[in-house]
Amino acid sequence: MNFDPTDEQRRWRDLARDFAQGEIRPRAADLDREQKFPYDIVADMARLGLMGLTLPEEYGGSGGDFVAYNLALEEISRADTSVGITMEAHISLGCAPIVAYGTQEQKEKFLSGCATGESLWAFGLTEEEAGTDAGGTRTTAELEGGEWIINGSKKWITNSGTDITAGATVIARTGTREGVRPELTAIIVPQDTSGYTRGKAYEKLGWRASDQHPLYFEDCHVPEENLLGERGRGFHQFLATLDGGRVAVAALSVGLAQACFDEALSRAKEREQFGRSISEFQAIQFKLADMAMEIELARNMVHKAAWMKEQGRSFGREASIAKVFASETAKRAADQAVQIWGGEGFMEPSAVARYWRQVKINEIGEGTSEINRQIIARSLLDESAEEAKEKMVAK
Repeated sequence: MNFDPTDEQRRWRDLARDFAQGEIRPRAADLDREQKFPYDIVADMARLGLMGLTLPEEYGGSGGDFVAYNLALEEISRADTSVGITMEAHISLGCAPIVAYGTQEQKEKFLSGCATGESLWAFGLTEEEAGTDAGGTRTTAELEGGEWIINGSKKWITNSGTDITAGATVIARTGTREGVRPELTAIIVPQDTSGYTRGKAYEKLGWRASDQHPLYFEDCHVPEENLLGERGRGFHQFLATLDGGRVAVAALSVGLAQACFDEALSRAKEREQFGRSISEFQAIQFKLADMAMEIELARNMVHKAAWMKEQGRSFGREASIAKVFASETAKRAADQAVQIWGGEGFMEPSAVARYWRQVKINEIGEGTSEINRQIIARSLLDESAEEAKEKMVAK
């Protein structure tokens, strides 16, 4: 096994690290406090090719691979997860389904601006009663006279309400199967479509410089050709989309965990108690050692899942493992960073207080830890059943 990134992957990682530490990190606290979407930062990332990192070059993207993307995303998130989730939701959720399932015409029409970062794209899945439980989707789309007529709502949709948002891909009920099961279909909805509106931005605990809005559809008409992929395949499309997104959120979590470690190590070396640096105390050393071990393990799992996806192999279980372990590693790292900082870490001006606020959402977004553990367990049980079946056949 070779754990060294390729020259191209290393180039993207280093580019992202230099930009993140030089341009994002110094402004992260102000962006969080002011809850301002960083249009200039996103524009600069676009010029560097980061906002279209995995998108095809023929549509203006950078043509980078999935491993490079996760290496870069970790570095961006190490500086600020608000910027990290903006990049992740745009590439993994917004653009990836169009790349995977869109027609040539759809890719040319909707991807070009997104690939260059001139515009953002959103993915509308979650509703009041639906998210993990896609069967609870209440948004409907009826095909009449060559148009889809959409009615319903979505919530917590990232990148849906910025000045540069170009639209959203929406999961809607287009009928039923076997008389009971909902037929779910993905439909492209441009931002300026009549009947498509956005509610007020949310007041959030973390990711405060990113953009999330509820979406509303009232007799919203879009052309029939805005169907993304096959009718009724929306469930399978969003499952595949979320697998890739989970790896990326895991990379985001590793970046945040690394930022927590950076602050903890720096504080441990600077702070003195009883006449010496607290880094000399074994209790503090063990905290740092545990943080470093878990971060490295989480990072390796992210790289494995990303590599498997890049190789075209099944990676759903690995995506869930990476997502659960990395997000929980980040939570523990944030908690220990505040502990090492002591009272100062409880004060809002400190970076670790901001990290502590930001970290919880990583265990919830793009599949909770509970549902991802269920995915892991089911895959293990299915694998065990398949092995038993093969043994019976062999006898």
